[in-house]
Amino acid sequence: MNGNGAPRRVGDVTTVSTGSTDSTGSTGSTGSTGSARTKLERGRGALGPALELVHTGRAPTRAVLTAELGVTRATAGAVAAELEALGLIRVDSRPGGAGGTQGRPSHRLSVDENGPVALAAQVHPDGFRAALVGLGGRIVATAPGKVTVSADPAQVLGAVVEAGAELLARTGRRCVGAGLAVPSAVAEPEGTALNPLHLAWPAGSPVRAVFAQCVKAAGIDGPALTGNDVNLAALAEHRHGAGRSAQHLLCVATGHRGVGGALVLDGRLHSGSSGLALEVGHLTVNPEGRACHCGSRGCLDVEADPLAFLTAAGRSPGPEVSLLQQARDLLRSEYAQPAVRAAAEELIDRLGLGLAGLVNILNPDRIILGGLHRELLHADPERLRAVVADRSLWGRSGSVPILPCTLDHNSLVGAAELAWQPVLDDPLGALGTAA
Repeated sequence: MNGNGAPRRVGDVTTVSTGSTDSTGSTGSTGSTGSARTKLERGRGALGPALELVHTGRAPTRAVLTAELGVTRATAGAVAAELEALGLIRVDSRPGGAGGTQGRPSHRLSVDENGPVALAAQVHPDGFRAALVGLGGRIVATAPGKVTVSADPAQVLGAVVEAGAELLARTGRRCVGAGLAVPSAVAEPEGTALNPLHLAWPAGSPVRAVFAQCVKAAGIDGPALTGNDVNLAALAEHRHGAGRSAQHLLCVATGHRGVGGALVLDGRLHSGSSGLALEVGHLTVNPEGRACHCGSRGCLDVEADPLAFLTAAGRSPGPEVSLLQQARDLLRSEYAQPAVRAAAEELIDRLGLGLAGLVNILNPDRIILGGLHRELLHADPERLRAVVADRSLWGRSGSVPILPCTLDHNSLVGAAELAWQPVLDDPLGALGTAA
């Protein structure tokens, strides 16, 4: 795993050779325990890739797993059995499952719903939330979101880890580690929040070190890792949501304040040389526009976020709920009002201008939108797509699909992916040899 939790592709892992398998061709059962362990030794390098295939839903049956790994049926069976013994997946051999290539139905594979979890945490300008996330991106439990964020990172992170520890105690789940999503670029390898513009935290706050200390103090085992919230949203969507199968995925999203972006290239999360790539919020889309926190003017960050929408619609934000929720509610309930529609169209045009510039530079094969941008896409999909097509060379020559994100808590799921990555890389090393 690299420092930003980028997904490792199966093709990047050396799988086992099948040239020295048993003389039967390994098309039947694995036979004795000793024979099964021998086959597992041959296939041990495939444990991680096999788990990732089940984790991302790409291997629903043992037949598909066999084909994807390029191993024999017996080796795939031994690998699946070991992952089941580790409490990570379930193997269902009952009739009626999805069929294999031919003959009897193949064993069905799924993540173990009672298996280990990762502690996921997210901090944003309007609060913070903790959750437990299992394999497959399943949110097992969440703590109620808090509505106050202190200027002291240690106090905030201590509170969110405490909430997560309470969830672990209540559910009794084994924890593989913890991941944190923050609304800031996270510099690598230091793990510092370089520009938490929408929080009152000092620039360069050592969020990863503070988070790790809080996790350790709470008695939670496993690694404690940190990443930018939109990067982690893109990672989650690529593995479990609207970004599945995309090779060049662009994700742009409004958080509770500001605009962020992320890019998956050739199946890997791209974070640049030091974790700071795709700061799309500071693209200028209106030179005469609003002053930005970065010192410039008319940045996407202040021209296409929830506060910009509420302001353009002539609404004064209230303290009752988050800015993001207020903007969503207004767009959903009062879109027919002329002032609300005009504000939405203004934001769509600004967003489309920014997306067109990114399309010209990055040539993605898919764009996914999150936060308020997802709602704007639902409100007027043709307008946004027309702006992007009109302003981008690649948009005119061949339309780029623009889709809504499908995971409601994708930054939390992405934070969990950071903690799950060592298990995906080496299940035995991370969890120990099954009994």
